[in-house]
Amino acid sequence: MSSQVVKTTEQLLQPILEKRNLELVDINYEKEGKNWFLRIYIDKAGGVDISECGDVSEELSEKLDETDPIKEAYFLEVSSPGVERPLKTKEDVENNLHKNVYLKLYEPIDGSKEHEGILKDFTNDIVTIEYKVKTQKKQVEIPYDKIAKARLAVMF
Repeated sequence: MSSQVVKTTEQLLQPILEKRNLELVDINYEKEGKNWFLRIYIDKAGGVDISECGDVSEELSEKLDETDPIKEAYFLEVSSPGVERPLKTKEDVENNLHKNVYLKLYEPIDGSKEHEGILKDFTNDIVTIEYKVKTQKKQVEIPYDKIAKARLAVMF
């Protein structure tokens, strides 16, 4: 059911975003406690502001009310993906070269299922991450199909 809600929502949402030159980053439909949440993450170059999120929320809410694809009560949230934006596609990875990223893998590479560092390269479906161990720079190459989750990461 959850995947059908996401698919239907995406179909309703795409025209709304296209006319505003906004990008769909992610859609989640999930239950937390006794409540259901439909969360939409949108973005554009330079980021989105709260009024854009509100406008998209209002228009999407009208479309959802018209088609009524979700039978149970839910909360609709439209927001920016934030500074730790998920990287959901190969295009997302390509567009974020030279930025700090966090990757969670399906299986260990170089002894770890988690890697964080600078995204140095993405060629032939191989992601290259540069990281530091004390004062030494090292690199790890990770096949794209081994990545379970990827997101931008904040450096402190």
